[in-house]
Amino acid sequence: MPIRAQRSGRRRRGFTIIEVIVIITILGIIAAVVVPRLFGRIGQGRQGAAKSSANNIAQAVELYRIDMEGLPDGDSLDFLIEPPSAGADKWQGPYLNSVDDLIDPWGNPYVLRAPGEKNFDYDVVSYGKDGEPGGDGEDADVAAP
Repeated sequence: MPIRAQRSGRRRRGFTIIEVIVIITILGIIAAVVVPRLFGRIGQGRQGAAKSSANNIAQAVELYRIDMEGLPDGDSLDFLIEPPSAGADKWQGPYLNSVDDLIDPWGNPYVLRAPGEKNFDYDVVSYGKDGEPGGDGEDADVAAP
């Protein structure tokens, strides 16, 4: 009798291979359903962050435009961080905390589009995840103000 008790105790200590396969299958199904939905939410979050940052940069551009009585040529926004060579006495910057503030959530630089397409004077634009004009979803352009 004691031998049987020891054998049955040993059998109950772990999972059978079938139980392990069932658990792995269930976890795989859950991952297949949940993970794609999470990636869509991450993209939406980055679009929202890009819009918010573009609005902050647009406010800084407006302050610069008032101080300097105009905007420089080109599409770079570096003038918000570093003083211009001409008219440095009017410059009241830096208008942003760091150069990192000029980078969108996907690692691409924000661009100044003057005259603007969305607004008359200028747009501050992030070209989205792909870094190219146009696109849908996470690749869509974000413009402010």
